[in-house]
Amino acid sequence: MKSDRVKKGIERTPNRALLYATGLSSKDMNRPFIGIASSFTDLVPGHVGMRRLERFIERGVARGGGVPFIFGIPAICDGIAMGHSGMKFSLPSRELIADMVETVCKAHQLDGLVCLTDCDKITPGMLMAIARLNIPSIVVTAGPMISGNFRSKRLSLVRDTFEAVGRYRKGDISKEELTCLEMNACPAAGSCQGLYTANTMACLTETMGMSLPGCATALANSAKKERIADESGEKVVNLVRRNILPRTIMKKAAFENAIRMDMAIGGSTNTVLHLLAIAKEAGVDIDLETFDRISKDTQHITNLRPGGDYFMEDLEYAGGIPACMKRLRQKLHSVPTVSGKLINQIAADAVIYNEDVIRSTKNPYHEEGGIFVLRGNIAPDGCVVKQSAINPKSLIFKGKIKVFDSEEEAIEAILGKKIKKGDCVCIRYEGPKGGPGMREMLGPTSAITGMGLEKGCALITDGRFSGGTRGVCVGHISPEAFDGGMLAILKDGDEIVIDVHKRKIDVKLSEKEIQKRFTAWQRPEPKIKEGYLARYAKMVSSASEGAVFGR
Repeated sequence: MKSDRVKKGIERTPNRALLYATGLSSKDMNRPFIGIASSFTDLVPGHVGMRRLERFIERGVARGGGVPFIFGIPAICDGIAMGHSGMKFSLPSRELIADMVETVCKAHQLDGLVCLTDCDKITPGMLMAIARLNIPSIVVTAGPMISGNFRSKRLSLVRDTFEAVGRYRKGDISKEELTCLEMNACPAAGSCQGLYTANTMACLTETMGMSLPGCATALANSAKKERIADESGEKVVNLVRRNILPRTIMKKAAFENAIRMDMAIGGSTNTVLHLLAIAKEAGVDIDLETFDRISKDTQHITNLRPGGDYFMEDLEYAGGIPACMKRLRQKLHSVPTVSGKLINQIAADAVIYNEDVIRSTKNPYHEEGGIFVLRGNIAPDGCVVKQSAINPKSLIFKGKIKVFDSEEEAIEAILGKKIKKGDCVCIRYEGPKGGPGMREMLGPTSAITGMGLEKGCALITDGRFSGGTRGVCVGHISPEAFDGGMLAILKDGDEIVIDVHKRKIDVKLSEKEIQKRFTAWQRPEPKIKEGYLARYAKMVSSASEGAVFGR
């Protein structure tokens, strides 16, 4: 065992002395050491219930014959960090999380790892670490939040708080109703109730084979989730004894399965960044074209918020990800999983309990997948749009650009009623380097929707979007403005054409005008010149490559 390096032999007498100080017995020195990377925090709703899950994972590890060690990993709530400078730290935290898990596991020579996670950047950060470490590992996601309720209407965070701000500014709802929504939209612990980034990543983790069947949609605080946590603790010890390594599971076929599931359920565009980053750590070659190729060959079979009206709890009660696998089984690779079962076995055993929540591929919500990759003179290296969250009448957009150099400027203009139907809001210098940190633009997109402009406006950015975004919202535009991408030279009044079906995005400028503008353009000064974000901006790659650090 790896842990023998810190606990075996005469020369390790002082090491053992310190281990005994933690309460271990001499018998424990012959058992596998299992790390439990817990992202518990009182700051994040998706993570506040993890203390109890830690206990169940510990039980499982002990029952399996291992020795559990809990260690802490930080977590950021994107919703709380949204709309201000705090969001600059969200995506960069992913790299810190991966590095911290690696650091603790290697410093203490742990034999196996359980990652207890839930929200947006924590899950991909954990998976990056798992791929990098390549020690037997399993992921437990803490589960979705139940829906809120007000006047017998089910509520979710994005539609009933972020978008409600715009409805209030428009005069559609009163201050009293806004306050009631604020108090009732998020009634308990768990990741936000729709198919936003946290829940999408949980679904893809299960599809990839790195968490147990049913884990992704088992609700927070449920006994089912606790049983999954317990079983995960026991399973990881078995993985250690059999030396089942993550890279034997996280092969290209597993990533293609995850991408296909992403397209079928209509997941968050953030998953493009995260799957690219995880694949790089696993030594697997995927790119933007992989996403687009699979999207063209995958029917969109669920209709969850933000684009639809179903909630994660509906997906859970309909059969969860195993039921989705059953629908897709003809197109999924039958690869191994941490459960010991092959994907086709899990799919065969699944039951579909609701034919509308999880539709047949012969009766899909859309004939193609949830995410499209667009290209054009604005984005020669590509950009992404969540087509499943766009009104069918808005799939072709033609309009005039209004340019903003920050998210704050754009929100002020939207809520100040300076954006009209036919306008395309362009938010630039919010990319991985220019932001720095590639903030989510949920504030502006929700304001557009709340103001009733969703069907008549578009938004483009080198930043990214929350999984809660809906409408014609194009993100991850690469190259970003700070790197001299086309966004940097756009001006108010420039005409843009976005054709989602044709996967095209172009601004109507002649080559002569483009060259003239680039000749006059100068890279702006970095927005942040000290601390972690300044270092991050110097090291991070393009969004088209997953916004990862270079090796």
